[in-house]
Amino acid sequence: MSEFFTAFFLLVGAAFVLIGALGVVRMPDLMLRMHTTTKAGALGGGLIAVAAAFYFPEAGVIVRSMAILAFVVLTAPIAAHIIGRAAYFVGVPLWDRTLVDELKERLDTKEHRLYSQKLEDPPSANESDRHGD
Repeated sequence: MSEFFTAFFLLVGAAFVLIGALGVVRMPDLMLRMHTTTKAGALGGGLIAVAAAFYFPEAGVIVRSMAILAFVVLTAPIAAHIIGRAAYFVGVPLWDRTLVDELKERLDTKEHRLYSQKLEDPPSANESDRHGD
């Protein structure tokens, strides 16, 4: 029975990794490419780690597999966010069919900062000092 679960999780995990790889090739801009690789790649890698835990039912392997799963699920979205933010700051173009760019109104290109409010009323110097920025 464990061979069935191992094969199932390996095949489903490999399918998600393949979908993520196809997304890198097919998507038109950096943000969409990161979206596909973050979601599909993290899920696929996690399922492959679960398959390893089923195939080697030892406590050490199970703990390592769960640690891998937790690490991938926690770090992939953070890494994609940081890469996407850096790409946006340096001006990597969005897809020409992108309809909404909510960050455009909040980006200060001189200071490379994003504000929570629109730049029509940017925070004063005293206000940014109070928040420890």
